[in-house]
Order: sequence, then structure tokens, then C-alpha cells
Amino acid sequence: MAAETYEGGCHCGAVRYTAKVDLSEVVSCNCSRCSRLGWLIAFLPASEFTLHSGGDNLTDYQFNKHVVHHLFCSTCGIESFARGEHQGAEMVVVNARCLDGVDPASLSVRHVDGRNL
Repeated sequence: MAAETYEGGCHCGAVRYTAKVDLSEVVSCNCSRCSRLGWLIAFLPASEFTLHSGGDNLTDYQFNKHVVHHLFCSTCGIESFARGEHQGAEMVVVNARCLDGVDPASLSVRHVDGRNL
């Protein structure tokens, strides 16, 4: 599956974005954060992500190694994306559950043991 462009955002609609991302496989991580949030993770280069609204409504949370900016809407509390770096390149992580029109049950999910990394 090639990358496609999706609209996405938080629950209340304050945070809205477009992301060009390949959803042929998403990741389910069992780390302390992802397992509580139910994330279905999809990675994309920062250049393929455009935040349209809600930037001033985001709150940043970092934990563990403090390399990922977990950004959540301060109104509804939903973290629909995060920002970080991988091998020196800026990356964005989107929660596939927060992309409009995506049925999570139709996605191929790879399980990662983030708890023991």
C-alpha cells in the first residue's frame, strides 16, 4: 500500500491536520503510555504532515528519554499525533484511530514489546 493523504485530529475538532502516510502496517506498542491510550502508530516524515489548526491548543508531554513530544489537545485531551526525531530526521507519529474515515479493524497491526525495550 502506498502512502495516502488523510485528514485527522482530536475529538473536539480544535486540532486538525493532514498527513500523507502509509497505513499498510501500523504498530501497537505495549509501553506504559501507548497501552493506556490504545495507540495504533503510523510513522511519517515531518514534511508529509501539515497542522491546520489547534497548534496553540496543544500541550506537550515528555517521558522516559524525553525525545518524543506527545502533543495533546488541552480541551478534549486527545493525543492524535506526536513529534520527534529518528536518525537525525524530524518525524511525526499519528494515531491511525484519529484519522478520518479509517477503520482500525481493517488495519494490519504489528505488535511491539515497547515495555521491555
